[in-house]
Amino acid sequence: MHIRTSLPYDTTHEDLWIPLPDQTLLYARVWRPLTDEPVPALLEYLPYRLSDWTAPRDHQRHPWYAGHGYASVRVDIRGHGNSEGMPGDEYSATELADGVAVVNWLAEQPWCNGRVGMFGISWGGFNSLQIAALAPEPLKAIVTVCSTDDRYDNDVHYMGGSVLAVDMHAWAATMLAFVCRPPDPLYVGPVWRDMWLKRLETVDPFVHTWLEHQTRDEYWRHGSVCEDYDAVQAAVLAVGGWHDPYRDTVLRLVEHLPADRVRGLIGPWSHQYPDRGLPPGPAIGFLQETLRWWDHWLKGVDSGAMREPLLRAYVSDSHAPATVYGELPGRWVGELRWPSPQVTGVSLEFRDSAMSHTTGSTMSHSTEPVAVRSPQHTGLDAGRFFPFGNDADLPPDQRDEDARSACFDFEVAEETWVLGRPRVRLRLTSRAPRGQVVARLCDVAPDGSSTLVTRGALNLSARHGRDRAVPWTPGDTEDVEFELNGIGHAFPAGHRLRVAVSSAYWPWIWPQPESAAGFTLDPAGSSLELPVRARASEEPAITFEEPEQYEPLGVNYPVTLDEPRPERLVVRDVAKGEWRLEVDPRYGATRVYPDGLEFTEDALETYTVQEGDPLSARTRSDWSIRLHRPDLPWETTIRTRSEITCDAESFLTSNEVVCSEGGEVVFHRTWEKRIPRTAG
Repeated sequence: MHIRTSLPYDTTHEDLWIPLPDQTLLYARVWRPLTDEPVPALLEYLPYRLSDWTAPRDHQRHPWYAGHGYASVRVDIRGHGNSEGMPGDEYSATELADGVAVVNWLAEQPWCNGRVGMFGISWGGFNSLQIAALAPEPLKAIVTVCSTDDRYDNDVHYMGGSVLAVDMHAWAATMLAFVCRPPDPLYVGPVWRDMWLKRLETVDPFVHTWLEHQTRDEYWRHGSVCEDYDAVQAAVLAVGGWHDPYRDTVLRLVEHLPADRVRGLIGPWSHQYPDRGLPPGPAIGFLQETLRWWDHWLKGVDSGAMREPLLRAYVSDSHAPATVYGELPGRWVGELRWPSPQVTGVSLEFRDSAMSHTTGSTMSHSTEPVAVRSPQHTGLDAGRFFPFGNDADLPPDQRDEDARSACFDFEVAEETWVLGRPRVRLRLTSRAPRGQVVARLCDVAPDGSSTLVTRGALNLSARHGRDRAVPWTPGDTEDVEFELNGIGHAFPAGHRLRVAVSSAYWPWIWPQPESAAGFTLDPAGSSLELPVRARASEEPAITFEEPEQYEPLGVNYPVTLDEPRPERLVVRDVAKGEWRLEVDPRYGATRVYPDGLEFTEDALETYTVQEGDPLSARTRSDWSIRLHRPDLPWETTIRTRSEITCDAESFLTSNEVVCSEGGEVVFHRTWEKRIPRTAG
């Protein structure tokens, strides 16, 4: 990592308020180059508090852009951080309209030349893409990182039509805690308390809304750019990582947007900017890549950005299973079109496979139907839905998971590169009207170790479309098809390619009431379509500069005497047949900012299920946040508890918020809600 302190332009920065049409003021921080000439503006627009939570990350890139001739602007969304107004649901019409107003305001400033770009990762990548679909005239280009064009089937709420227990719950609980954080009196003055209490009165847990929309209805179509790609007029640089759940968006965007204003980039990364050096790497000079993009689209400079292949993707070499990798070996490949003529669908029929066991022994080819009744704790070794580069994020050896699944192995005769989204076709006979099926693609080494490559899931009631729930007639046989998540992976000769099929995947997929009954899979009518990429003897060189950032903000992370919790801990109650997964998301712990703010947060997620009872599924999340300014003095704490349980007919949610100032409770509220299981 190269830290830059000397840049082409000297810079200045200021905090200011951006007025919206309804007179609400949004809090913003602007870094600008010291020049008499107006420059393009870059906008990052988030709910995550620019004065503290994202400040270290912001300082790595916004001053860097300013030093290269851009006005780089970070804005808190309405009702968050130090901005006025009330918080709302994620990507609401109000949030997007406010974003359009901010783009137009920036274009009108005397220091801006009228051309605006937007960028961001995750939430900021989402709303960059969604605001681009609203096409404000000054917005000429965006960089969207780890984002989605499909809010229903490629976000944190549903997967294949099934409720994502792991992040439907965890993210709703996280946002409940985040929304309740107060404005900072250092920046807004004595009105902070009144602003805070008014916000708290409007809070409603996001999970209520998300669970009330269990199929792909108008709620999810809002903000889903895949509904109308033609609406996006700005140039789009779409970036993702093979270990991020949103990487398929990159493949869809390069397929559906005009090739003269889109480029895609997928590396081996987790849910992080590719220059941060967090595992898995290799990291790249991402800021330099984006600068080429901005120079081309906002300054009219021939930077070569549009001479790059339509899609640059990393194909990882085979690797032993591990929960963290510093760097993954592999190579970059370039595709001039997508779908690529260099990628061919190769069909592997299950009837031609060998049934396998974790011991490595195999049976002869079988066409006999296979009963699949996975224990409900199948999926505990799935890894984190959102890997952030922590030590326990990625899936460990899959042999235990494979033993709870029906596995079909194919010998790899010669090195085989896979690039894109595999697809499975399964002939199933279901014993119950509701259930789910999960397929995992694994790379099995000669020693029997099983590395998860990719996976996909299908709610069986969504087999005819995500916009409807169609019960299965028990005893009927049907063919179902679904895609697995995209991947770039090289299977070496002598390994086995394994398709593992299970009827449970907790805690990623919330189990259906009758899912313990499982289903019967007919190998004679089942197959895997593998996107096999041609192996060229010489690939055109794709290279990147070394990672570069601006100097660190100077946040202090004090060492505490507390014994750190395990990141992921699995506990088995043998007598009850119960399994519990405890997850510490490791968002940030304690830090002290240069302006004197002490910020401490702690979270623990718990997922519990009994191996034979899908109705025993239970999630819980506990959050604690403390903000303290010794010099004012000022101290606030937020404590939240969120739980989801279920019966056969309903989800039952329970949420609690307790907010204190100076040790005295100023707000306490609980919510208990029963939500019908219409499809989940």
